[in-house]
Amino acid sequence: MFGILLALSSSVFGEVSDIIGKRSIQKRKASVYTVGFLTLIFGILFLAFSAMKRGVFVFSMASLPTLIPRILLEIVLSVITITALGRANRSTFGFVRTLTTPLLLLVDLIMGYALSDRQIIGVVLISVILLLVSLSNKISKEGISLLFISAILPVATLSLYKYDINHFNSFEAEQIIVSFCLLIFFYLMAIFKADENPFTFLTKRVFLFQAVMSGLGTAVGSFAYDWLAPSIATAALRSGAVFSATISGDIYFKEKHRLYKFSIAILIVLGLLFLA
Repeated sequence: MFGILLALSSSVFGEVSDIIGKRSIQKRKASVYTVGFLTLIFGILFLAFSAMKRGVFVFSMASLPTLIPRILLEIVLSVITITALGRANRSTFGFVRTLTTPLLLLVDLIMGYALSDRQIIGVVLISVILLLVSLSNKISKEGISLLFISAILPVATLSLYKYDINHFNSFEAEQIIVSFCLLIFFYLMAIFKADENPFTFLTKRVFLFQAVMSGLGTAVGSFAYDWLAPSIATAALRSGAVFSATISGDIYFKEKHRLYKFSIAILIVLGLLFLA
């Protein structure tokens, strides 16, 4: 039960950060690049502290042929995702990004791994729901193409990630290196393209709060994996993200069709539970 609470808390912290980021982009108070920087900075500090404390920073130069493509794909993915954050409705954002999970299972199936009947039901259920979402006139289509790209690209990045940590690097080393490269990218783009210094945003309470919330989401989410089986933790985190996005879309952003969207959220969570 405690692990579930950690996962749900992580989703809430992440949602608060996303709300501030979305508003900042929409009102042109911060660029996509500065929002990306703020989203990453405290999460990296937590991962670095965790790696030093546990002494688990293991990196192999042999991982570079897969690590470098992953970094490049993560840069593209991060820019697309944060751009979609500013454009798409929160509920739509939460719904579509769950597509990654069934796609990963389909890749496992293609690679020769067996899926249980329950997992097949989950894949079909989520796929059908997202097809209906994409066709429904009750769901805003603004930014939805970016969302589908941001849901599909992680199939490649996560596959490369799993290969690296199974053969070369520790989880902490892999994530710190990739996140640090993303942080440098967002910092340079904010400086040279958006003419913003992301560090000055940390002196403003609202942006500092956004960065802290994102960092807490990363930290608390990682602790959830210490209390739960990985499949259960992943399902809990994604379910929490769907409900958090749906609730914030309804309450904070005043999105329409409340009953329809909460019904979709419940069905998606049901599908995620089948996948766990």
